Amino acid sequence: MNNNTSVFGTASRLLLAVILVAASTNAPCLAADEAKLTAEELQEGWLQFFDGTSTLGWKITGDAKVKDHTLILGGEKETTATPDLLLPTIKHLVQLKMSWTGKKPPTVETADGNISEFMVNSTKDDVNVFGWGNPAKSGNKVVVPVSLKIPAGTTVRLHYLRLNINSDFTSLFNGKDLTGWKLFPGDKYKSQYTVTKEGYLNVKDGPGDLQTATKHDNFLLHLECISNGKHLNSGIFFRCLPDVYQQGYEMQIRNEWMGDDRTKPVDFGTGAIYRRQPASQVVSTDGEWFHATLYANKNHLRTWVNGIPVVSWHDDRAADVNARKGYCAGAGHISIQGHDPTTDLSFRNLRIVDLK
Repeated sequence: MNNNTSVFGTASRLLLAVILVAASTNAPCLAADEAKLTAEELQEGWLQFFDGTSTLGWKITGDAKVKDHTLILGGEKETTATPDLLLPTIKHLVQLKMSWTGKKPPTVETADGNISEFMVNSTKDDVNVFGWGNPAKSGNKVVVPVSLKIPAGTTVRLHYLRLNINSDFTSLFNGKDLTGWKLFPGDKYKSQYTVTKEGYLNVKDGPGDLQTATKHDNFLLHLECISNGKHLNSGIFFRCLPDVYQQGYEMQIRNEWMGDDRTKPVDFGTGAIYRRQPASQVVSTDGEWFHATLYANKNHLRTWVNGIPVVSWHDDRAADVNARKGYCAGAGHISIQGHDPTTDLSFRNLRIVDLK
C-alpha cells in the first residue's frame, strides 16, 4: 500500500473438443480444487473466471447460486451468464467444465452471431470439457468472454471456465539490468532496486519507487512475485502521474489475513485495488512465488492471484487526472513500490499487452 458486445468472436468454424471427465468431490473452504490452477497451468497462462465461492466478475440475468463450489445457473427462468471481461486483442484458448439437466441444452453465443449447442443430448448429469481451437495457430483474434445461454427449464452446474492469456505480451524486465525503468529521484527515497544473480528484480528498504519509462492506459499486466519476509508490504502502481511520487491506482501486495480466514484480508490484501476494493480472499502466501494479473480497461479493473479472480471493480467516481481523487483514464507509468525499511520482495516475468 502507499501512505493509495459482450461475447467472443471466433473463426467462422468453431472447433469443439468434447472430453468426458468425472466431477471432483473435494470441497476446500476457499476456491475449489478445480478453481485452483497447477503450477504448470499458471506458467501456461491460464486464468479462472469462477473462483469456486461466488459470482465475482460475472454478469448474470436469471437464476444463479453457488453451492458446493459449483456455480448453478438456470432453473425456472431463462438465464444468461457472461464473465465481465473484454480482451479484444488477445489470442487465446477457452475451456469450461459443466454439467446440465433439462430437455434443451445450453448454448454459447459468439460476437459474430454464431450459436453453438453443447455436444450433449442427454438428461443425465454428464460432465464435459469444451475447448475452442486455439486461434493463435490460425491467426484469428478472439474477444472474450463467452456468453452462456440457458433455456428455462434447464439447469447448468459450472465447475470452471478458464481462459489462456499467454500471447502477444511484451516483456518489461530483461532479467539482466534495469533497462526500461527509472528510479524516482530524491534523497528521502531509500529503496534499493537490484537484479539478483537468478535474474530477479529485487526491492529492499523504503520508501521508494521504480517506474517504467513507458506509459500505459488500458492493458493486461502479468507478473510473478515473492515476499521474502512476513506480511511485507508493496504494490504495483499504474496510470501514475508523471514526475509525481506514487499518484495513481495501486494493486496491493500484502499476504496477511485475520486469524485463519483468508476471506478477511489485512490492509486490503494482495490483489486489492488499494483504498478502493479489497481482495475477496488472500490467495498468496509469504515465502512462495505467486502469479498476479492486472486488467485495466477504461474504468474496469480486475485482478487475479494465482489465476483466481479476487477483484472486479468499476471506478464510478467523477473523472480526474489523479486516480487518488477520481476515475483516471489517462496513460501513466507503471511502478514497483518500496514501502518501508522492512521491504524485501522479488519480481520476475513482468510482461504487458496494451488493449487497443
